[in-house]
Amino acid sequence: MSERSSGRQIPVVVLAGFLGSGKTTLLNHLLHRSGGSRIGAVVNDFGAVEIDAMAVAGALGDSTVSLGNGCLCCAVDGSELDVYFERLARPSAGIDVIVIEASGLAEPQELVRMVLASEHPDLVYGGLVEVVDAAEFDAVRARHPEIDRHLALADLVVVNKTDRVTDAARVLALVRSLVDRAAVVPATHGRVDPELLFDCRPSEERVGQLSFDDLHHADHADHSEHLHAAYDSVSFVSERPLDPRRLIRFLDSRPEGLYRIKGYVGFGPYDTRNRYAVHAVGPFLRFCPEPWPAGEERLTRLVLIGSGIDATALGEELEACVSDGAPHADEHGMWGVLRYVPGAAEDPAAWAGPAA
Repeated sequence: MSERSSGRQIPVVVLAGFLGSGKTTLLNHLLHRSGGSRIGAVVNDFGAVEIDAMAVAGALGDSTVSLGNGCLCCAVDGSELDVYFERLARPSAGIDVIVIEASGLAEPQELVRMVLASEHPDLVYGGLVEVVDAAEFDAVRARHPEIDRHLALADLVVVNKTDRVTDAARVLALVRSLVDRAAVVPATHGRVDPELLFDCRPSEERVGQLSFDDLHHADHADHSEHLHAAYDSVSFVSERPLDPRRLIRFLDSRPEGLYRIKGYVGFGPYDTRNRYAVHAVGPFLRFCPEPWPAGEERLTRLVLIGSGIDATALGEELEACVSDGAPHADEHGMWGVLRYVPGAAEDPAAWAGPAA
């Protein structure tokens, strides 16, 4: 019998970059700094000898799906990829995040398309992470001009091997000029803080919804050994509900470098039944309505993570999204939000609206 749905939302992160950029090194770093989270990996080597899969298999055990002798974007279609997702996302596996390590010759746009086309109910797109070799960036661009297009698609760019160049600032500036609002972070030996990509906690703590203490942990824990210098986080709490129109305007125009948004939003008179879990990575946005927990204070709680963001300005913009109490909770108020609720387009009334 299929273990089709567990009710959890498992992010699927696509890890791409040209040959030798450091994708496997970065993945191995994530495995060793996961904070107890269980990572499932789809490792795609280009060639019959699956060196990359061998490099990560020891850490992943039976949580690795290895695809050898071909590019993932050419070797399988969406339905085939769902078979691998089914294996990794089964509840008994206890996977918290899935990372697809693409071949250095893969086409990122096709990989993202396949993830977004997945019909698995427990999976959510976790973003495209493009790894760049700072030492070889100019040469790679000259040989493979398509890298500019790949960078424009990315949600997060890791400029790796900055310790091997004397002009890291120039390379970072060049990469930033080629991205489309993506966060750009420098790294050596693939070392980036896993919190940028996923919530670091054991799977048994993620069976239910994350508490705000979990989400807020990044701001109050001892970060003396974290690799967080390249990014900032903003926490926002409001006792008053947010205006859905204002929030959507904020989300649709969120600034460059704002990589992730996570948490819960209350919309007050627009929907008194539900709070809305928010998941945003790069331009991807999803709202998931769920009943307010019994006895829990009805607060909006959000955490924003990015690189080069203006924390003060973001806080002020979120404050401007707080409802002013004006009596305009009409049936159209939630339409902008419902565009990002899976299945809501078919039956909006089933998802939102003031309680009868």
